[in-house]
Amino acid sequence: MTAADVLLLGLGAVAVGSALLVVTTKHLVRAGLYLVVCLGAMAGLYLVLTAELVAWVQVLIYVGAVVVLLLFAVMLTRAPIGASTDLDRPGLPAVLVGGGAGLGLAALLIDAFRWTTVDLPAAGTAERLGTEIFRSWVLPFEVLSVLLLAALVGAIVVSRPDIGAPPAGVDRADRLTVPEADR
Repeated sequence: MTAADVLLLGLGAVAVGSALLVVTTKHLVRAGLYLVVCLGAMAGLYLVLTAELVAWVQVLIYVGAVVVLLLFAVMLTRAPIGASTDLDRPGLPAVLVGGGAGLGLAALLIDAFRWTTVDLPAAGTAERLGTEIFRSWVLPFEVLSVLLLAALVGAIVVSRPDIGAPPAGVDRADRLTVPEADR
């Protein structure tokens, strides 16, 4: 067993353990922090597999942007930060469904590939990857950035109590009635 194998096993165990903590914790902010650990372990796995560009994209995009946006949205909307009692659901059905799906996928992959080997294509370059992303995938890239911006603006709007409140001196019932001139 080589050092790369030991690193792969260790980082894989960290990723799986933190992923389990993400879905089992009752603290929303802690779930976000466990997600950071899981995504960081995935970036470490990419580094061990000598996919440095993918590893740094993982860190920049997922850890640096998506998780931070998630944590800001949670904090801006004043969601309960402590343990949530409404998250108490029976875990046995989830374990059965998840385990069954995992075993089914494993059986499908084993049956499909058996012991065949796959020829790997030539290693790509960052220049070729950048050309492909910004030539063929620029529209989904921009749509994702607009979606993340809309989520952040929505979180700010929801967190502000003064937006949507009636002006001082105006009764809520008065706002909902139709003026006589419009009848």
